[in-house]
Amino acid sequence: MKKITALIGTQSKQATYAAVREFEKNLRQYEEIDFEYLFLGDYRLEFCRSCLNCIAKGEELCPLKDDRDTLLAKIEESDGIVFATPNYAFHVSALMKNFLDRFAYFYHRPRFFDKTCTAIVCQGIFGGNKIRRYLESMGRNFGFRSTRGGCMTTLRPMTEPQKKRMAREMAKAAGRFHEGLTQPVPPPPLFRLMMFRIARTNIKRLDDSFVDYRYFKEMGWFESDYYHATTLGPFKKAAGNLFDFLGRTVARVG
Repeated sequence: MKKITALIGTQSKQATYAAVREFEKNLRQYEEIDFEYLFLGDYRLEFCRSCLNCIAKGEELCPLKDDRDTLLAKIEESDGIVFATPNYAFHVSALMKNFLDRFAYFYHRPRFFDKTCTAIVCQGIFGGNKIRRYLESMGRNFGFRSTRGGCMTTLRPMTEPQKKRMAREMAKAAGRFHEGLTQPVPPPPLFRLMMFRIARTNIKRLDDSFVDYRYFKEMGWFESDYYHATTLGPFKKAAGNLFDFLGRTVARVG
């Protein structure tokens, strides 16, 4: 049985909550799942102090002692994650943004390659699709396989047409998410391959005193084609070699 966790960036059990419930209902049509709702406001997450300890020295040296690792454990035990937020001032809610800030070290050391994520955004008027794409991109930066979620206009009280559109959006999003959960992870797109190869080249210049170097060495990424096991075709093999060369060139110039 697959474990799915919804991270909800609002305490209001209104439209966003209703959308996640509709998503869950549709997802259960594919297979039996364990679906958990986590309201981020129920956890104590302090604001990042920009000390850079998590990025430069290791996340275990963060001076904030709160529920970050509790939430991390929830993610690690899940097969899939749903990021759900209302549109607040044309961005994610403060609860969701603070959550993402506290895990920013995953930009340097991504890890969730065996997991799938998606995003659900509810909005009053417009701007939600940009937020949805932002969350999906954040998921990819953290290592997730990211599938397209859904964005709904949900004025209060919701009209019947809005409820029907939510049902359609969540049915399609659940189908894409289930495919992501069950299909093999595809080879990386060129942009992601480029970012990995150039970052790796620069990290190779460091030594064991740097946490990024130790992590890449431990994961075997200095010798691999990409972050996770994958098969690159001839074109992407050649592109990877080119990106390695570009990384070395940038490192020399720097």
